Amino acid sequence: MLDNRGMDTSDALTTTKAPRATSNRSTLPPAASFKEYIGSQWAERADVVPPAREQAAFAAARRVKLAALYPGKRLIVPAGGAKVRSNDTDYPFRAHSAFSWLTGWAADAEPDSVLVIESADDSDELSATLYFRERAGRDSDEFYSNPQIGEFWIGARPSLAQVAGDLAIATAGIADAGAVVASADENTLVLREADAELTAAVDAARGDAADIDLDAQLARDLSELRLVKDAYEVAEMRAAVASTKRGFEDVIRALPQITAHERGERIVEGVFYARARGEGNAVGYDTIAASGPHACVLHWTRNDGPVVPGDLILIDAGVEAESLYTADITRTLPVSGTFSEPQRLVYETVREAADAAFAVARPGVRFRDVHAAAMAVIARRTAEWGLLPVTAEEALEADGQQHRRYMVHGTSHHLGIDVHDCAAARRELYQDGILEPGMVFTIEPGLYFQPDDLTVPDHLRGIGVRIEDDVVVTESGVESLSAGIPRTADEVEAWIAELRS
Repeated sequence: MLDNRGMDTSDALTTTKAPRATSNRSTLPPAASFKEYIGSQWAERADVVPPAREQAAFAAARRVKLAALYPGKRLIVPAGGAKVRSNDTDYPFRAHSAFSWLTGWAADAEPDSVLVIESADDSDELSATLYFRERAGRDSDEFYSNPQIGEFWIGARPSLAQVAGDLAIATAGIADAGAVVASADENTLVLREADAELTAAVDAARGDAADIDLDAQLARDLSELRLVKDAYEVAEMRAAVASTKRGFEDVIRALPQITAHERGERIVEGVFYARARGEGNAVGYDTIAASGPHACVLHWTRNDGPVVPGDLILIDAGVEAESLYTADITRTLPVSGTFSEPQRLVYETVREAADAAFAVARPGVRFRDVHAAAMAVIARRTAEWGLLPVTAEEALEADGQQHRRYMVHGTSHHLGIDVHDCAAARRELYQDGILEPGMVFTIEPGLYFQPDDLTVPDHLRGIGVRIEDDVVVTESGVESLSAGIPRTADEVEAWIAELRS
């Protein structure tokens, strides 16, 4: 099929996704007798169609909300493809978050799938079709010879009927999406960031009618629609937090093994990952296991240092559920089981800042006010300790901010199907937005006293503390989804003692 420039785009979704070349080292027999034999004598497979999964109804409602913003438009939302890790090996596939949010297809989604939503100008009705590479027959050579998508290599793919039943959505083969792409015009939008090759094919078909700004608006709207979570999303995040608590407890129980290893931080990472894989899909982000002065490095993910008794270890980790919703929790633990006096002082100050943020968070409050409440505590305490060249009040002025030397990050970010969810939302709806029931975000103040910071007294240098909880806005305030994970210094010490007894 030709686009409006005379280019053939009908097979754009199949030819661009061809498996990476391995013919130079292939040992597959070329003989016709082999092909005939390997394709024969297979038992019949029952095409059992499952009932619709729980999230299917929620995903359908989300599609309705999105389509209402774009009457008369065709919206193309790709899942994206597998990304190369090294030569012909890939990173584990994770569908684009917007695709999973709109389909309910999460950890089990097929690479290179495409969701197409269409609505009429004068109707509330919409059509949605999910295109994906359906199961290949055993009479084809794909199932044994294609290491990227073949059944012998990666397992059986589902049928069109199975996915249609599972997700309660119309399905079609991926080859059929070529005609959709080829017919793209000024009324077609694409989520550009999800699949570069498919986006290029859509652009070629649209030609001069391509509206890149409208594509960007689609990405923005998909972020903003996720700011308020539905009941399914909140339930999944509760489950992710519960698994994360168990992961932290696994780490505490393993502390003797961890401290005995020269790269104990790696053992922390591995112990937590085992829980994440056992109960969920994976971790929601790279685990931070930062012991001693490494805790002063905000995104310490090398995790290659020892875990030394007497130090603190800052663990920032979250289990990602099969639905792809993730927790994001930080606890700072005394490796020996008890805080020293300076460690306890810093820890309880951070908790005081977190409690101040909790106290102001409620519907009608600006999101940035949560951060401001935590910063007021940080400024006051660091001024009291003589760390600031100005008063706390002067530091809190816009042209001051000296206290931020010891906490340069924000106090909160939205959380959901991405650890930093809704990132493309406009500032007026995110940082300057008003809290609404159903919003889920973190509260995570910290204090980080670098080991070579000459503004800090010796007894505080090298101490880094962060306490992070996940909260959901209710009708009257916020509920901490992570309230069951000990927070106060006394609770943390008792928690460690109990788990190690």
